[in-house]
Amino acid sequence: MKAAGKMVFLLTIDNTLLDSDRIVADLGDHFAYEFGEESRDRYWEIFEALRIELGYADYLGALQRYRVGAMNDPRLLLMSAFLMDYPFAEILYPVALDVIAYLHRWGSTIILSDGDVVSHLCKAQRLGFVGRGRSRVLIYLHKEQMLLNFDLHLSNIEIAGDR
Repeated sequence: MKAAGKMVFLLTIDNTLLDSDRIVADLGDHFAYEFGEESRDRYWEIFEALRIELGYADYLGALQRYRVGAMNDPRLLLMSAFLMDYPFAEILYPVALDVIAYLHRWGSTIILSDGDVVSHLCKAQRLGFVGRGRSRVLIYLHKEQMLLNFDLHLSNIEIAGDR
């Protein structure tokens, strides 16, 4: 067994620690309520096109593109507020924080996310992951690409207790 602090555990936020499918459902329901089903479907078409273009989910970017066709609707500001104020802690999987605490007994955790830096950082902060014990949050455009060379990046991450 390795000494505590020397092992590193990698966790992802979306659909590992957090029920991201619930965010999608809630966003779709809220969009349909505010703008109607046709507008919701248009948003999801834009979202999927943007996901293909960028290679990651960008809810705010899709909303920005949606806005081009609905520039005079002030309710769009409320949609961005819905995304930024979303109660992420309510859809954290029940044992997620316990798992992180357990892993801290054996080493450090790195919590990965990918996508746009604004909403993903907001999500990580609202969940309390930023600055939590020996966890580090890393947000990449494409975490899978970064993992290919992750051993090179570990040397640049300060792990608590390694000094």
